[in-house]
Amino acid sequence: MRWSKTLIPTMKEVPSDAEIPSHQLMIRAGLIRQLMAGAYTYLPLGWRAVQKAAQIIREEMNSADAVEIHMPALQPIELFDRTGRNEAFGSVLIRLDVKRGDREVHMALGPTHEEVITDLISKQIKSYRQLPLTLYQIQTKFRNEERPRFGVLRTSEFLMKDAYSFGTSLEQLNEAYDAMYAAYCRIFKRCGLTYIPVEAESGPIGGDASHEFMIPAENGEDHIVYCESSGYAANLERAETGRKTPDLSGSGSGAALEKVHTPNAGSIEAVCKFLKCKPEQMIKTLIYLADDQPVAVLLRGDHEANEGKIRRALDASSVELADETTIKTITGAGIGFAGPVGLECRVIADHDVPLIGDAITGANETDQHYVNVNLGRDYQLETTYDLRNACEGDPCPKSGEPLKFVHGIEVGHVFKLGTKYSKSLNAVFLDEHENREPIIMGCYGIGVNRIVAGLAETKHDDKGLIWPITVAPFEVLLIPLNTEDAELMQVAEKMYADLQKQGIDVLFDDRAARPGVKFNDADLIGIPFRVVIGGKGLKEGVVEFKGRTAENPEKVPVDNAVQYVVDQVAAAKAELSA
Repeated sequence: MRWSKTLIPTMKEVPSDAEIPSHQLMIRAGLIRQLMAGAYTYLPLGWRAVQKAAQIIREEMNSADAVEIHMPALQPIELFDRTGRNEAFGSVLIRLDVKRGDREVHMALGPTHEEVITDLISKQIKSYRQLPLTLYQIQTKFRNEERPRFGVLRTSEFLMKDAYSFGTSLEQLNEAYDAMYAAYCRIFKRCGLTYIPVEAESGPIGGDASHEFMIPAENGEDHIVYCESSGYAANLERAETGRKTPDLSGSGSGAALEKVHTPNAGSIEAVCKFLKCKPEQMIKTLIYLADDQPVAVLLRGDHEANEGKIRRALDASSVELADETTIKTITGAGIGFAGPVGLECRVIADHDVPLIGDAITGANETDQHYVNVNLGRDYQLETTYDLRNACEGDPCPKSGEPLKFVHGIEVGHVFKLGTKYSKSLNAVFLDEHENREPIIMGCYGIGVNRIVAGLAETKHDDKGLIWPITVAPFEVLLIPLNTEDAELMQVAEKMYADLQKQGIDVLFDDRAARPGVKFNDADLIGIPFRVVIGGKGLKEGVVEFKGRTAENPEKVPVDNAVQYVVDQVAAAKAELSA
């Protein structure tokens, strides 16, 4: 590709509306341009990088015996009604009502394709002999992102690889899951990403076991909780702690239980201000409905509830905060005044709660709190659970060493879905005994755009992007310094043609621009290798070869230059594929 024949609108200045390095650099290097909030046009360099990432994904999925298909972006809303996700997605789902003759058709733009693929399988798979099967696609997805930001890291339209496995047993599910997990590791290594697989919650997509693949990045919106000693890693929603149930015999404090009038103090912050105490001295009582049954959950005042942990502790299918009417019925008070003393419903507590002596809690009476609340005398617990989000410094569940936090960008996610969708959409098979059984499913997604944005976020310096060879828009940038020099251009044209014949993906900077402009643009767009042809070098019979991060260029004989470049490109690719 000749620079003069393509569209690479580089920019010197940092765009004022670009918040993070990847967004800034992808605009400055001419990879993307915004059409509207949450929607971007990929320019030639950006689209080439996306395509290269997609090809790596395609190769590794194929090698893992997944089969590529292509499904419609438009989906009937009726499928979402059958799985319950029409309501679960809420405003995220982009719904369309389309007039067709005298009727109105209700549709949605696909945020994912669980419903569509399961509907397909329900009509095509009849026997256990047709399973296991894994299908995938690389397709545009749509989600109504209320706060699109960070360039292509959070958009309403994005490119995703989504795969789905179908099997007759947990053994087949586990085999497919392990194959996809291993394929993801190969994909991200080949793309040159630094990544961490972490345990994760399944979330609204359903299922039980899942892992996220995270790129450690200062500006990542997710938190990775990890232990250097054991290798344990999980996202904040899933991270367990190594805390244990403490002594439940009580504090033995002699301080008398006392009720205090706390007008309009229904929050932790308001109570602390009114009573001049710290959140750590308070027991926060949250009323949940677990499978429609009320449960009080006790936490230390400065801690955040983890609903996934609460659901698992209660062995419940669903957990949600109770509404105001339910809270009034259970506690006899308005929101913000619940407490464990005299509460007539099931009560569970986090491990840290019994450690709070002379605690402050709601008194189950509006505008009233108790002080000097103590376990054993004022309320009882049979055991405790890990019910809160992990905090930095908590003990690792494997090693006991302090947990650490780092920000991360989610780039991939794998789920064991089980039979959530197959039961809803009647995807069943006949087993060897002619019994009808629901197909057992897995789901495996990769954000293709996020691979490119994640690389831009983590692989750059103060000059510009630093692409891995496998995802770089071009492998080599060929720069003739003086396009008015006929002899120099003859050498450059021959080298350009010879590199292409050798299968090298080369960008030929044939612009009549000053060397400084060309060098600055070269660093900005981040092509891994550049070859500079100058008049002085040609007189010496050499060209200059330089890796993007090399301190100084190498002088290579003109006659050997093409083979030298071929060898360097091959070595760089081999390093990422090893």
